[in-house]
Amino acid sequence: MIRGLIAAQPAPTGGLVEHLSSVCRAAVQALSASGTGISVLTGDGTRGVYATSDPLSERMEELQFVLGEGPCFDAFDRRRPVLITDLAGEAMTRWPVYAPEAYANGVRAVFAFPLQIGAARLGVLDVFRDRAGSLSGHHLADALCFADVTVEALLDRQKGNAAPPDGPAPDGMTDAIGNRAQLFQAQGMVMIQIRGSITDAVARIRAYAYADNRSLGEVARDIVAGDLRFEADRP
Repeated sequence: MIRGLIAAQPAPTGGLVEHLSSVCRAAVQALSASGTGISVLTGDGTRGVYATSDPLSERMEELQFVLGEGPCFDAFDRRRPVLITDLAGEAMTRWPVYAPEAYANGVRAVFAFPLQIGAARLGVLDVFRDRAGSLSGHHLADALCFADVTVEALLDRQKGNAAPPDGPAPDGMTDAIGNRAQLFQAQGMVMIQIRGSITDAVARIRAYAYADNRSLGEVARDIVAGDLRFEADRP
């Protein structure tokens, strides 16, 4: 059933990113979730969002890398699922910046599943829900299956050769994530510059790019290089 759901999703180019985006969208349907995301974390320092089911999930994934905290980091470091059934509970202390921001964006529960095979760790599958509550036994089993399918796809990218424990990212992944990682870094820098939230920072960057008729990637490069700064709004 799971593979059938994935195959039914549109994947225009058939590439790895498109396939994993299909995995995310299928997982939303199968797990009664509001969103899902796949982030890659490897031993060579490659870290970033690789695929999501929707824009809000992408923001929630990105936010973890901007802040350096959240369920994907815990699941990756501990090598086991992190199951938060009510984000308004102990998660507010566990992730004092991420949890309130995620809650403000409508996330009420989050479940993170490490992507690993043996000692090799590849990343994390995050499942978001807009209501508090546990995953049923059936949904939990399906979530683990989606994690396995994701691992298979990442390893297939390496032409069937499993990565060494915490080894380099699958071929071609570093460049794809690198572009996004630069944008995430720029968002964090602007958040500090304007003394606002990540939502405010994203809005400022997007508004600048639109007004200047430039891509987000181009603007992010200037921000990270120090060629572009944003000022805090005057009271």
